[in-house]
Amino acid sequence: MKYRKDRNGEPVSILGYGCMRFTKKGGGIDYGKAEKEMMEAYHAGVNYFDTAYIYTGSEALVGEVLEKNGIRDKVKIATKLPQYMVMSRNAIDKYFDEELKRLRTDYVDYYLMHHMTDIAQWEKLKKLGIEDWIYEKKAKGFIRNIGFSYHGNTENFIKILDAYDWDMCQIQYNYLDVDTQAGVRGLKAAAEKGIPVVIMEPLRGGKLVDMLPEKAKKLIKDSGTGFTPAELAFRWLWDQPEVTCVLSGMNSLDMVKENCRVASQVNEHEFTDREFGLVSSIREMIRQSTKVGCTACGYCLPCPKGVRIPDIFRCYNRMFTEGKSEGRFEYAQSVALTKEPGFATGCIECGKCEKHCPQSIPIRQELKNADKALRPLPFRAGIGIARKFLLR
Repeated sequence: MKYRKDRNGEPVSILGYGCMRFTKKGGGIDYGKAEKEMMEAYHAGVNYFDTAYIYTGSEALVGEVLEKNGIRDKVKIATKLPQYMVMSRNAIDKYFDEELKRLRTDYVDYYLMHHMTDIAQWEKLKKLGIEDWIYEKKAKGFIRNIGFSYHGNTENFIKILDAYDWDMCQIQYNYLDVDTQAGVRGLKAAAEKGIPVVIMEPLRGGKLVDMLPEKAKKLIKDSGTGFTPAELAFRWLWDQPEVTCVLSGMNSLDMVKENCRVASQVNEHEFTDREFGLVSSIREMIRQSTKVGCTACGYCLPCPKGVRIPDIFRCYNRMFTEGKSEGRFEYAQSVALTKEPGFATGCIECGKCEKHCPQSIPIRQELKNADKALRPLPFRAGIGIARKFLLR
């Protein structure tokens, strides 16, 4: 197993165990199976285990397995405050104390503000006294490192990054999300501040494996690299020194062994031009099935009414490359659930954007098409409720 350093100089395995996707059995988690998989990873050198308050049964299982096998002090636990459920200072303590009990520990190595999408969420927590709370918990040793996990656009990521002296952060990043979510710009911004970055969704929930176009799968098979689709995606990430740890929701012994094998072999900056070309070709194959030929160049911006044109088109395209629910889910996270969402309905059809579009996209019409597809009536109502709950 290869390791990189956290902000305190502690070694962190480059492969982390994502504890959200344990195999279910009888309405709960299959404890025996999960324990075998976790311990297989541990013995292979994995020392970073990532869970969260809302992962049903996960914190309790992680705590029990680590205690039973006597390895709590030999691994690092990351868990998360459900900030979207917090309405008072007392609530912060309530959730944290409950998490410590579930995890059977008196400290957390990495404590994250969960699922941040907008700087407004951090501002709300500040008003509740989160900064003093963090200082107190760190001073008493209950929290070793503080961070946040993120699902929003690059601009809000950088605002949150700059708003506090974070010890680490967690972002969605893979060879398709280079220019979306926090993206490569966010990754490098964190690295410039010396903030370790943990990666989630390295395979886009398996979509860079099982749902690749058949011609992309064949291209990888015939490439001569010997890589599987998953290995290619992991190696692309680990090639970047700004990446500290990559999470994998491993739920089979074969998956654990394979991922640990790769994580014991890779080094930074060893990707060849052939391999970079392979990734570029696959990315292009995926994008060929897009609906709007937007390259996210940003020449259409700023819109005088704040319409988030590239973001809207990105999510619209994702409906056709990965499925309707995936596109709408991405839209909810990175557009609709931000303080200033810039909905397409704000367009006044001034046409300024179209004059600057290098792709000659009929933006005004495509925004209408995208909004209709991304926000059907039931979804629109749900977004309205979610905005009141998450951004209050």
